[in-house]
Amino acid sequence: MRALVIGRRRLALASLAVAALAALATLAAGCAVEVQNAKPARELARQALPEGDLYVGWRVFQQKCASCHGMAATGSGNAPDLLPRLREMGSHQFIGLVLRRYDWLLAAAESSPTGATQSAVAEKVLQGREAELVMPAWKGDPVVSAHIIDLYAYLAARADGIQGPGRPPH
Repeated sequence: MRALVIGRRRLALASLAVAALAALATLAAGCAVEVQNAKPARELARQALPEGDLYVGWRVFQQKCASCHGMAATGSGNAPDLLPRLREMGSHQFIGLVLRRYDWLLAAAESSPTGATQSAVAEKVLQGREAELVMPAWKGDPVVSAHIIDLYAYLAARADGIQGPGRPPH
C-alpha cells in the first residue's frame, strides 16, 4: 500500500513538473514575441519592403538629388540634411514626400528644437527674410518613380550609418 501512495505522489510530481515545463515554454514563447514587438517600427517596416539596391539608389541620388542635398545627403545652402530626417521617417512617408511637392521650410519648423512655429516661419517668408524652400514633385520622373525603393534603401542606409558617403559596392 505504501508503494502505491509513493507511486501516486511521484506521478503527481511528474505531472506537476510537466505542467511547469509547459508553462515555462509558453512564457518563453511570449518573451520572444515581446522582444519582437520591442523592435522599432521603422526596422520592421524596412524588413517588410522589398530590398532596394544601394548602388542604384546612390546613382539616382547623385543624378537627381545631390545638386540640392549635397553629394553625401548632408545638406547644402539649397536643401536640408536628409540623414536626420530619414532616421525619423519610414518608407511610406519618404515615398510620399519625394513623389509629391514638399515644403521643407515648414517641415523644418515643425521639427525645430528651438520651437519655431509654422506661423513664425511663414511670417519670415512674408517679410522677405527667408525664401520658401519647396522640393519639386518627382512623381512624373520615370527614373525616380521606378527606383524609389532603391533611393530609400540608399538614404536609409546612410542615415543608419550602414553606408558611408561614398559609392556603394556594385
